[in-house]
Amino acid sequence: MSREENRQDSTYLFERMPVPQALLRMAVPTIASQLITLIYNIADTWFIGRTNDPYMVAAASLVLTVYMLCVAISNLFGVGGGTLAVRRMGAGDRDEARRVSSLSFVMAMGASLVFSLLCFAFSGPLLRFIGASENTFGYAREYLLVVVVLGGPLAVMSQVMSNFVRNVGHSREAGFGLGMGGVLNVVLDPLFMFVILPDGKQVLGAAIATTLSNLVTLVYFLLVYQRLSGQGILEFPRRIETIPAASMQELFAVGLPAAAGILLFDVNNMVLLRLMSGYGDAALAAVGIVLKAERLPLNVGIGICLGMTPLVAYNFASGDRERMLDFFRTARLAGLVFALCSVVLYRFNAARIIRIFIEDPETVRLGTLFLQRRCYATPFMFLSFQMNHYMQGLGCGKESFLMTIIRQLCCNMPLLILLNLLFGSMGIVTAQMTADILNVIASYVIYGRVKRRLGINTAKDSSAPA
Repeated sequence: MSREENRQDSTYLFERMPVPQALLRMAVPTIASQLITLIYNIADTWFIGRTNDPYMVAAASLVLTVYMLCVAISNLFGVGGGTLAVRRMGAGDRDEARRVSSLSFVMAMGASLVFSLLCFAFSGPLLRFIGASENTFGYAREYLLVVVVLGGPLAVMSQVMSNFVRNVGHSREAGFGLGMGGVLNVVLDPLFMFVILPDGKQVLGAAIATTLSNLVTLVYFLLVYQRLSGQGILEFPRRIETIPAASMQELFAVGLPAAAGILLFDVNNMVLLRLMSGYGDAALAAVGIVLKAERLPLNVGIGICLGMTPLVAYNFASGDRERMLDFFRTARLAGLVFALCSVVLYRFNAARIIRIFIEDPETVRLGTLFLQRRCYATPFMFLSFQMNHYMQGLGCGKESFLMTIIRQLCCNMPLLILLNLLFGSMGIVTAQMTADILNVIASYVIYGRVKRRLGINTAKDSSAPA
């Protein structure tokens, strides 16, 4: 496809393709990649669970919270830079969109390397802080060194490049890359855990499989960048680009809340795991499995939001408010329908789902109780995610950050501590639903103010944004 044909295809997608069709085209590959990524995240827990060793399961669950900090770094530059680039495309400034893409690539690489070195230098205190016990410390350290220290930069760069590839309209290529890595991880997990490495090294085997999969995924996206170079805004950095100070501020205004959302979500999970560790390793392993299992509806919801965001951002920048609002409403309906179906599935099949991961009777008993309670949070979590992504698409970084602070610091973390004191382990797993109900109410109040400020109360507004 020539450069001009590529641009025309992207323009049709953003500007004229029917809203449901355009959202499907952007969201379906993203949902598929999110689900396959979920599979390879779950695969480690599932294969480790085949040992019936709750210490190994607990160790992998603990390190996942650290690994999610890599996702926060990728969001900082992938979401912040990606949404800025697509807004510049919508406004017709493709040169600045290209420079934003290049600079985001360089900054993400530098930040991921610094984070990797810090995790290596302070691995011991970090693992103690997140709740590693004498029984889980050795396994957790192995997993951390391979997945985060060695594999963290690979995961960050893959996610950043995937964000940019998707945001410029190549959702299928982005989805295929992440999906391919997930499939490869599922294949490599049993090979390294049960064939190549000796018994007792299953956690290390899972870590090696994950890191190799991330390496292959990164190579794929490097090849995609090479193919798309010169056709649009994506190209390998040849130097450190400069962008106007206002654009840099806009990048971080959206990127920081996106990173903070993951970071604070992760910190809350650390607090959750830390509190749950007080109820024994079986309870810790059970809630770790629940956190993995509930990612199915959440990842589908996130996939819908990721598909929606560039479409909202482009049409906001181009001034087509009616089309922008249609994308928002259509995505909300789709996400809520799936979330409600998931509540029914999890409520009545919780025990079966937990047994997929482990057969230990006490872990299954606790995991069933936890999942049946946590599943009710799913629709409210989706509404929280969607509103935050919508604010990112509009470039409303302050509002996005405020929603993140309300959800995680003002609601979730205090409720975790309070409900733990009042109701014990069941209070811990109830906190998420309570926090998200409060956050959805606050988010829609904030959204009402944004609509009035930006003049998007009416269904149809062809004026460009101020």
